[in-house]
Parts: sequence; C-alpha cells; structure tokens
Amino acid sequence: MSVAFTKEDSAETASESVLPDRPIPPGLNLVTEAGLKALELQVQSARTAFEAAQTQEDINERRRLSAVPLRDLRYFSERLRTAQVVPAPATSEIVAFGSTVTFSREDGRVQTYRIVGEDEADPKSGTISHASPIAQTLLGKSVDDVATLGPQELEIVKIG
Repeated sequence: MSVAFTKEDSAETASESVLPDRPIPPGLNLVTEAGLKALELQVQSARTAFEAAQTQEDINERRRLSAVPLRDLRYFSERLRTAQVVPAPATSEIVAFGSTVTFSREDGRVQTYRIVGEDEADPKSGTISHASPIAQTLLGKSVDDVATLGPQELEIVKIG
C-alpha cells in the first residue's frame, strides 16, 4: 500500500476523531439531588469509555473510539462543575423547581410532570426541564390556577 493511502486514511480518521463540543444550555444549571448524581455517573461512564478506547493498539481506531467519550467527558464535567443543587420544594402549594405537577388540558387530557434540570429532563418518563415553555408557564402557580401556553389553557389539578 502506498503512503498516500495511509495518510488519506489517517486524515479521514483524524477528522472523525475530533467532534464539536455539545452545546451548553444558557442560563443557570439547576439540578435536583438525583440530577447531580446522574451527572456524576455520566462523567464516570464517559471516563471509563475513554479509558477503554485508549487500550486500542491501532492509533486510528483509538482516536475513533475516543471521540464520543471525550466529547461527553468535556460536556458532563462542565455541567457537573456548574451544577447548582436545588433542594426539594418545602411546600406543595406552589409549583416550583422539583415539583410534580398534574394539569388538565382543554381537550380533556391530564398530564403529570416533574420539573427538573435540563440534563435530567425526559418527558417520556415524566420529567421536563425548568427551562421548557410548559414549566415556565406553570412555575409559581397554585392548584386551580389556569396557565396559558400559546392558545391552550392548562388548569393545575395537583402539586406534589
């Protein structure tokens, strides 16, 4: 094989091995206690994956396998460094960070979400980010209050 092909392969692999950083969401990095622990686990997981990739003998394969864990390690380390733990709400009278809110929509659907940090939010599992439009609309409201989200009205049924 000629050296030209080797250099081309190396250049191609090198470009695959340097991934752009994951964007850091603007604003405060509020987290729950569970969210802080999840960030710590993400950092450890990324570190473990990076260290495993470093055992590869082939330099190009090592670079390729290191790219994602290295990017994730940078992201989660920064998120962990800037995390501000917010204690659980002291009351269930007002929607706050960490509250679980049940609300009904005009079409009859009833939904329940817990308001959490951006990195721990997963609407499919019942958590939404405090920065999401729905959370922003609900924060500070009480049971029986109606929050307006665009053309929709959401009536707060329960706060836990």
